[in-house]
Amino acid sequence: DFKLLTVIGRGSFGKVLKVQKRDTKMIYAMKILRKDIVIQEKMVAHTKAEKQILEDIDHPFIVTLHYAFQTEDKLYLILDFLSGGELFFHLTQETAFNEQRAKFYTAQIALSLGHLHKNNVIYRDLKPENVVLDKEGNACLTDFGLAKTKVTSDANTYTFCGTPEYLAPEILTGKGHSKPVDWWSLGVLLYEMLSGVPPFYSENVNEMYQFILTAPLEFQVEMSKECKSFLSELLERDPKKRLGTKKDFDDLKVHPFFSDMDWGKLYERKLKPPFVPKFSGDDTKYFDREFVDEKVRNSIAKPISKDQDNFDDFDYNQDAHGGKLEK
Repeated sequence: DFKLLTVIGRGSFGKVLKVQKRDTKMIYAMKILRKDIVIQEKMVAHTKAEKQILEDIDHPFIVTLHYAFQTEDKLYLILDFLSGGELFFHLTQETAFNEQRAKFYTAQIALSLGHLHKNNVIYRDLKPENVVLDKEGNACLTDFGLAKTKVTSDANTYTFCGTPEYLAPEILTGKGHSKPVDWWSLGVLLYEMLSGVPPFYSENVNEMYQFILTAPLEFQVEMSKECKSFLSELLERDPKKRLGTKKDFDDLKVHPFFSDMDWGKLYERKLKPPFVPKFSGDDTKYFDREFVDEKVRNSIAKPISKDQDNFDDFDYNQDAHGGKLEK
C-alpha cells in the first residue's frame, strides 16, 4: 500500500522512512520495528504500549498514528511525516536558540506532557531527538517507546530507563518515580536549547550521574531572571518540591517565565512559530544526510516462530476510527 521514498531516521529496533500511500498520495513517516529485536530486548510490552498510547491520544503537539500493521518479521507504524526535522538537527546546526524560541518549544512540549499526564501516561524519554518540528515549525512529541501507562498521581514505577543526560535524580536512586520525571527532563531540554549542552553533562556517564545527583545548577549563558527561576524549579532534585508536582502542567503555565504566553492561541496553533521551515522542493532538507542518502529498502529480518508472536492486537486503521486532527 505504500511507496518507500527516503530513509529519515534509524534507531535500535529499526528505521523510519518517508513513504507515500499509493491510493491517496498522502505522505507519511513509516516506523519499522524488527520483531526479533523487540522480543530479544524484552520490549514487547513497551512497543504495544507505544502503539496503544498513539492510538488513544489526540493532541496538536503529539504525533498522530494513522495505521499500524505487521508482517511475519516486522511491525509498522504509519505516522505524521513531520518535515521540519528534529530539534536535535537544528541544535547541531545552530548550537543554541534564543530565549523566545526556546520558550515557544518548551510551552508546546509542556502542553503535550500535561495532556499525557492527565491520561496517566509518563513519557520518560524527552530529548531533542524526540521533538520534531512540523512543516509550520510547531514542536511535536514523537517516539513513545519508553512511555508508561496507568500511572496515577501517587503511583511510582521503578524501571531504570531513559537517556543518561535527561534522567531525573529519582530514576538514578531507584526510589521510584512518577510524573515529575518529565518536568525534570523538560528543564534539562530547555537548558540545553539555551546553552547548547545539558546542565550536568559529562562524557563519563558515571560522573554525569554524580553531577545530576549533587552538582549545583550553574547558568553558563545569559538568561532572564524568570527563565533562571523556571529552570531552578524544574531542576529541583526533590520530586516533591519540583515545579509541576502539585498541579502538574497548571503549575508551569502560571510561572512568570510564561507571562507573555497566550495558551489558548498556542493550543489552537494560531501563534506563528519563531522558526518556519523553508522548502524548495526538498522536504527532507532538515534530516541528517547520513540517513537521507541511504538506499531505501525494506530488508528481510528473521521471521519469529508463531509461539513467540505476541502482537495479535497490533493492527490499527485510523480511517475506521473517525479520524483525528491532521498536522
